[in-house]
Amino acid sequence: MKLEELQVYQLSMEIAERIWNIVINWNYFEKDTIGKQLVKAADSVSANLSEGFGRYFYKENKQFCYYSRESLFETKTWLRKASNRKLIEENEYITFAKDLETIGIKLNNYINTIGKTPNNE
Repeated sequence: MKLEELQVYQLSMEIAERIWNIVINWNYFEKDTIGKQLVKAADSVSANLSEGFGRYFYKENKQFCYYSRESLFETKTWLRKASNRKLIEENEYITFAKDLETIGIKLNNYINTIGKTPNNE
C-alpha cells in the first residue's frame, strides 16, 4: 500500500489545504498569532503520517501516528480559538470539527492496524 492510498492521509491533506485557503486571507496580526499555529498544526497531521509511513519499524510508524494525533488535537484547539475570535464562522468551525473527528477515528483505526498486517511489519 502507498501512503497516498491511505484515506486518513488524504483527508488530513485536504483539511490542511482548506485551512490554508482561509488563513491566507486573514490580516497580518491574525495570521501571525493564530494563523501560523493553526496551519502548522494542520500540516503536521499529514506530515507525521508521512514520516511514520516511511519508517522501517512498525513501532516507529505508530509513534509518528501518535504525533499526528497530537497535532490533530492541537488543530482543534486553534480552530476553536479562531471561531471564538470571529476569524471563522461558527458553521465553518462545526464543519471542521466534524471533519477532524472523522480523521481522528480513521487515525485511531489505522494505528490499531499497524504491525498486525504483513505490509506494516
